[in-house]
Amino acid sequence: MNPKADLLPQPAVSAVVLVVDDAPDTLRMLCDALATEGYTVLVARDAAEALERFEMAVPDAVLLDAIMPGQNGFALCRQLKAEPAWAHVPVIFMTGLTETAQIVEGFASGGVDYVVKPLKIPEVLARLATHLRNANVGRLVREAVDVAGLGVVLLDTQGRIAWRSPQATRWLQEAQGRVQDWLHEAVQTGETVTRLADGSQIEARSVGQAGPGEIMVLLRHSGRIGGAGAEHDRLTRAALTPRETEVLSWLSKGKTNRDIADILGMSPRTVNKHLEHIFEKLGVETRTAAAAIANSLLQQT
Repeated sequence: MNPKADLLPQPAVSAVVLVVDDAPDTLRMLCDALATEGYTVLVARDAAEALERFEMAVPDAVLLDAIMPGQNGFALCRQLKAEPAWAHVPVIFMTGLTETAQIVEGFASGGVDYVVKPLKIPEVLARLATHLRNANVGRLVREAVDVAGLGVVLLDTQGRIAWRSPQATRWLQEAQGRVQDWLHEAVQTGETVTRLADGSQIEARSVGQAGPGEIMVLLRHSGRIGGAGAEHDRLTRAALTPRETEVLSWLSKGKTNRDIADILGMSPRTVNKHLEHIFEKLGVETRTAAAAIANSLLQQT
């Protein structure tokens, strides 16, 4: 027994990675390497199997072979990005192609990065970890926006919905009708409003580019009949900063100052300073009261 074994860092990754490749040797090599790092690995040998895996469980990232029999990786990536529920998943291409045109096609189809075959496993793992971390940060920010009483919609270059936050999804369902045209109008004019059957309204405001080929639209619900309106107005008037909004988001989930500090990469003292500002802006004195405002909004919208 090696006495130094317990001192080695243990895999703590719980992300799910889908590997799509028709070469058994590549699949075996990647599965072994990813499993050793603590990832849960799903496997597909072609585009059809990859779509089946997505139907069963949406992975956190995809390692995708660019050239496969039948539908190639570029076409599969475009199909994944066209589905709002899947569009947020980062896709890293694995390719033996080094021609500029093919690299450009990979990015144009929605890929976030590429690695060249024969694969260098340390490079694959490093790039994968980076994009998973970036995707997680983006998710936390979008959750925080929901807690702040706003919804987020990302539109692709064709004006189609590429991703929407949970809050935005609920509001768009209430709006019904010609949602696509309404969002397109917000992009063209900067801001627009649509009224709902209960007399309330949803305001849409374009904030410009959110990433390559993506435009972000923020949604705000105003005049809602019922208990959530007061909390929404209170949060809107508070004008929390993005960082304060993130802290409130995690506070509403029951996290301690130390938990929040670890998640957001700051010291517990800094978290406490943010909470002081949040309490002052919301006009409350305790963590429980601040969390109640955020939770009430989420539960009633």
